[in-house]
Amino acid sequence: MRPSFVHYIPIATTLLAVPFVVTIGKRYRRYPDRLHLLWWTIGVATYGIGTLTESLTTLLGWREAIFRAWYITGALMGGAPLAQGTVYLMLKRRTAHVLTLLLVATIAVASAAVLAAPVNHSLVEGHRLTGKVFEWAWVRRFSPFINLYAATFLIGGAIASAVRFSRSPDTRHRMWANVWIAAGAILPGIGGTATRFGYTEVLYVCEFIGLLMMWRGYAISVRS
Repeated sequence: MRPSFVHYIPIATTLLAVPFVVTIGKRYRRYPDRLHLLWWTIGVATYGIGTLTESLTTLLGWREAIFRAWYITGALMGGAPLAQGTVYLMLKRRTAHVLTLLLVATIAVASAAVLAAPVNHSLVEGHRLTGKVFEWAWVRRFSPFINLYAATFLIGGAIASAVRFSRSPDTRHRMWANVWIAAGAILPGIGGTATRFGYTEVLYVCEFIGLLMMWRGYAISVRS
């Protein structure tokens, strides 16, 4: 299969992620006590690494090492670090620390399984990434669990914050910021579901639009 225009979209997403990481990282250096900024920096960085593996697949063709890196950074870590930022923003720090340990342990176990799982090369498609190539089908059961955790806090937290900030004209801009963030976070999840059915191209489009929307929401949230 030859790559189409859609397969090149992750290149643009990766290039977009770089200045976004720098922007959040600079703010974290100004406020090192705000651990949600650290996790958001990590989250956008892994988001960009995931789209980088997609870009390399388009440019170089399917490579096993790149595929495994894509599954770990995309399917397993796509929204989890961003969600962990919301955990630190909304919950008590001690609770956030406990959830961090549980999340990191789960991702570590899942990543080890991804690295060890044999690949059925007869199912490999030249420029399309999909977890169906794993011979151990159970490996794919980790991602829905982790993504549900991410969606609960990232999307749910953004919606809850939007409702709270809508009550005062002085914080109304933060309401819209959280609306943008929630909408942007939903899109990669939709794309990930499409990928499980073989429509990886939907993921590429959703990732790009989702990152734009989340950056828009972040820019509004830090406005004076």
